[in-house]
Amino acid sequence: MISCNSKTENKSPTKTSVSNETIFYLGTYTDGNSEGIYKYAIDKKGILKKINLVAKTNNPSFLCYSPSGKQIIAVNEIDSEQGSGTVESYQIENDKLILISRSSSGGAHPCFVTCNKQGAVLAANYTGGNIGLLNIKRDGQLSKLLDVQTHSGKGTTERQEGPHAHSAWFSNNNKEILSVDLGTNQIWFSSLNETSDKFIPAKQKTLTFQDGAGPRHLAFHPNGKWTYVLNELTGSVSILRKNTEGDFEIHSTVSTLEATFEGFNKSADIHISADGKFLYASNRGPNTIAIFKVDPYTGQIQLIASESTRGNTPRNFSLTPDQKFLVVANQDSNNLVAFKRDEITGLLNFASEVTAPKPVCILF
Repeated sequence: MISCNSKTENKSPTKTSVSNETIFYLGTYTDGNSEGIYKYAIDKKGILKKINLVAKTNNPSFLCYSPSGKQIIAVNEIDSEQGSGTVESYQIENDKLILISRSSSGGAHPCFVTCNKQGAVLAANYTGGNIGLLNIKRDGQLSKLLDVQTHSGKGTTERQEGPHAHSAWFSNNNKEILSVDLGTNQIWFSSLNETSDKFIPAKQKTLTFQDGAGPRHLAFHPNGKWTYVLNELTGSVSILRKNTEGDFEIHSTVSTLEATFEGFNKSADIHISADGKFLYASNRGPNTIAIFKVDPYTGQIQLIASESTRGNTPRNFSLTPDQKFLVVANQDSNNLVAFKRDEITGLLNFASEVTAPKPVCILF
């Protein structure tokens, strides 16, 4: 599984410097003080540090690594005159990113990008309501747009007046594709024909969520048995399992919010620890990270704590590669906050913070 919060199996030699700092890249919105993609670092004590602007570009709101780990792929979350956003590839060179290529994402306002080991690239187009397919070569060159998976239908709320593709994921075997659509209130299932570079609808075409849920992002349990889907509009996590016929079903749904919370909320991002013991989700409303304990036998989750993100509108967040820290991007307070993670209890303790312009996506 690969994403911005991109847990990726690709290990780039540029990620860790000789000073024992772990570097990461930050995707942003450029409608304020941001100019594009930035480079940051976190040290062994959890101290965050801004390094520099590495690429000037328009609304690079989501990032992932290429299969080799030597390039970065970014979306430009824009609506061009042709009604399409773009996907860019960059070569990683020390403290800068060198633009290699740019291609159409296949729809307006791409808000998510991922790729698999074979170099297939998926871009989720929020306003376009579709998923664009491209390829990336070993030298970082992106292909032209190869295919588009078009979604149809609508949900029951004002935000669900039509399709709004919010993310797309390769399952653990890198073959199945789960496309999460907030607008149609569904996950769309497909695979790739690697000969024709086209989407192939799966036997189970879609899975519909409870009215008004608004599925947004997901996380796969490391054991491959359970999938956790974050519902933006209801502030909840739905646990998916496959039945005996191999189709996904919703097993249960658990709130990301404390029982005492009242008011507006939109949940944003979700991640699971590498050992599969703890699940984390961000809430934009109370501005918290919800911390869940995962039952190792059933996959059921229990909310055990909510940690303030010390900022406004926590968008994406990410666990560091060594799992010792969690870093969250607070979009509307322009700051990144690092928390020390207790690997036994799953709880978070404040470590440091640093300013960041309109931060959206954290890529380790």
